[in-house]
Amino acid sequence: METRDVLTDAFGRIKEEVHSAADGLAAAGLNYRPDADANSIGWLVWHLARVQDDHVADLADRRQVYVTEGWAAKLGLTADERDIGYGHTSEQVAAVKFDRPDSLVAYFDRVSELSLEYVAAVDGAELDRIVDTSWDPPVSAGVRIVSVIDDCAQHTGQANYVRGMFERLGAS
Repeated sequence: METRDVLTDAFGRIKEEVHSAADGLAAAGLNYRPDADANSIGWLVWHLARVQDDHVADLADRRQVYVTEGWAAKLGLTADERDIGYGHTSEQVAAVKFDRPDSLVAYFDRVSELSLEYVAAVDGAELDRIVDTSWDPPVSAGVRIVSVIDDCAQHTGQANYVRGMFERLGAS
């Protein structure tokens, strides 16, 4: 098996889990927070899509589709390329709301499509390429890709857990 096949599989699994977490939910489910400081399914999916968009766009030397394709406006959010949700306060999390999952999942799907396009061309030299020297040791493209996959996998698990909590409330 080639490295690009493993990466393609990992990104494909994230896509399946995003759809599992968000598909079919109304606003109440997307925006449900188990308590005032918890993240909602909508915020978690938005955040993981933003992280993936930001980090893979940087690796692929392109701009984020959040801004270039107008996804921020389609989602009713600000087009700040730097806002990926990292460090959001409870109030900022609460402000990221969605009426339906359609546009949110479509944004994620577009990000996923571009991530798969990038990893399809990944080879050993690309994985070894240093992309961030502000860390010790410096971060390679391979380490950055693993970081994105890990972050997205954790957040899809959280989103599916919150969905399970919401569904046990008897809501839909």
